[in-house]
Amino acid sequence: MVTLMQPFMNVESSRSYIDELYSPDPEKCLQAIVCLKNSVIGSNRQKGHVISQGVVPRLLQLLGDTALPSQIKIEATITLGSLAKGTEEHVKALVELGVVPMLINGLVSDDAKLIEASLCCLRTIFQVPCAPVDLIYQDENFTLHLLSLAPHSVSNQVCVTTILAAACKTVENQNLLCAQGAVQTLAALLCSPHYKVQMPSLMCLANMCHQNSNVSAVVATASFGGKSVPDLLVGLMARDKPSEMQMAAAKCVTYMHRAGAISAEDPKILYKTLPCLVRLCKKDQSCGERVTAAETLAYLTEVDTELQRLASISNHLVPTLAELLRYHPEPPIHPNQAAQKLEQEAKIAQDMKQAAFRAFASLGANDEDIRKKIIETDNLMDHIVSGLQDPSPKVRLAAVRCLHSLSRSVQQLRTTFQDHSVWRPLMQLLQGASDDILTMASSTLCNLLLEFSPSKEPILESGAVDLLCNLTRRKDPALRLNGIWALMNMAFQAEQKIKSQILDTLGTDQIFRLLSDPEVNVLMKTLGLLRNLLSTKPHIDQIMGRHGNQIMQAVVLILEGNHNAEVKEQALCILANIGDGESAKEYIMANEDVLKKLTDYMMHSNVKLQIAAIFCISNLVWREEPGASERQARLREMGVFKLLQQLIMTSDTLLFDKVKTAMTQFPEA
Repeated sequence: MVTLMQPFMNVESSRSYIDELYSPDPEKCLQAIVCLKNSVIGSNRQKGHVISQGVVPRLLQLLGDTALPSQIKIEATITLGSLAKGTEEHVKALVELGVVPMLINGLVSDDAKLIEASLCCLRTIFQVPCAPVDLIYQDENFTLHLLSLAPHSVSNQVCVTTILAAACKTVENQNLLCAQGAVQTLAALLCSPHYKVQMPSLMCLANMCHQNSNVSAVVATASFGGKSVPDLLVGLMARDKPSEMQMAAAKCVTYMHRAGAISAEDPKILYKTLPCLVRLCKKDQSCGERVTAAETLAYLTEVDTELQRLASISNHLVPTLAELLRYHPEPPIHPNQAAQKLEQEAKIAQDMKQAAFRAFASLGANDEDIRKKIIETDNLMDHIVSGLQDPSPKVRLAAVRCLHSLSRSVQQLRTTFQDHSVWRPLMQLLQGASDDILTMASSTLCNLLLEFSPSKEPILESGAVDLLCNLTRRKDPALRLNGIWALMNMAFQAEQKIKSQILDTLGTDQIFRLLSDPEVNVLMKTLGLLRNLLSTKPHIDQIMGRHGNQIMQAVVLILEGNHNAEVKEQALCILANIGDGESAKEYIMANEDVLKKLTDYMMHSNVKLQIAAIFCISNLVWREEPGASERQARLREMGVFKLLQQLIMTSDTLLFDKVKTAMTQFPEA
């Protein structure tokens, strides 16, 4: 028997026992493997040497030889498992050499020890990002086989749940595992007396529930030992459980809630999960746990106003999250650790900032008082401005997400945002940013360009029109929407020169493209832009004088298209604005087709469309304006006055008012 502690001869200088790996004598081969196994334990340098010496293919060859005794295969698998416990580069090399398929083959052996060794090695490999986890789904019955191996031993339970947790990445993966009974297996393993079994079981369950309403519904109704899985999860959140376990259980319930399986009003959410996550954000937890807790809390509260309100008043959460932004790295103990330590600490600081910004973004999404509380905490705006310029893209995205949430506050736009010149780093962020950051930053810009925002002028002066017009040409519909939405806000009650700049930069060809956009929201905001451009008489006349034919063509395009009532209402409102101009009116009066459409919409079944059409008629016949009598006579000839007489009998008060106003503009017959 070979002792585990025997001295090792350097692989590079002595190949004697490596040569024995290729011996036809099984006993010599076995001794060589054991020697090799002992040599690499605890030494990443030796693992690297063994891999570089080309020993792994021989170990795989031994695994595939059906004539060899099981003990050789077991020792070879354990050796591969030890090599896999090295660096990520070591695992990458093993993966490239085809270790995983051979280990999967080992799981169909009759030898329980070989199965256990294969599972242990797979478990180690699957915990590294480069692992080819999809290989376990090549045969859909293989996952069923994996689940069947779990009851055989505690080691199997740990390995199977860890492997499945790592390999559950897609909706298809989630659904397959659920269909094969993984939920029932995991429910039983949650009740295991072993922490090392419970933790990967929780992680696997969380991954199965994430953004999957069907699986979450199954988990919510599953039970073991007379207790439902949600109740088992609540039990694992208890304060006397390890904090990592509390966190994993809270994450499971959070995912089930967001997937619609547990309501926001459920006591498991209100009185267990939410307080647990708030508690785990506290300073007495590890940095990693605080980050995970804050991010999970952000996800839990993201869409529910009541959960946001409750979280914001729970256990000093807002100042607790602010502490994450003030994290100061600890100095390295040894000088030779300085670079590595600084890198690790910088990563921790970035993770903490990202988590805090995401949590603040969720908490402040809907409530003005919460936004005020957040902004008034610990100079938060300084941290956000700094976050917008952080070297980490994840921190920049989280910071702009937070800024977007807070920018929904009219009061903050007028005060804090102006005091900190937030628009400046935001505009810098928009230059060459990734689509994720660009989408969120341009959404924030939409709010900063609202008419009451003091940031509007400096944003315009810094080249926003060109930037936003370019966004409307992007493939991503969210970017097109934000670009046209921001231009719409910019045009509201703007000066003539700004309106002209928008129209000249965007161009009528691009407006036509946007009016044909498959995304109805883009189409609506484009019509909203046209409405805002065509407001106040001098502006209407000036713009129609330059682009009248194209604008009329655009309106007709919408009125004749297969669009819903809201879209057509916008087009009629644009006509009403055109009808409010002095010279611009003639573009409508000279267009027989448009006049006919107005009379048709006066009698439409949709009251909003009737009101919009009659509003346009009122503007055309307004008696105090030059040429009114000729326009009144023309429209009376077309039967407009008779239609108004019919409509005056309406029971709709708003329609009645519009009809009455229009009728009073016509002279008595």
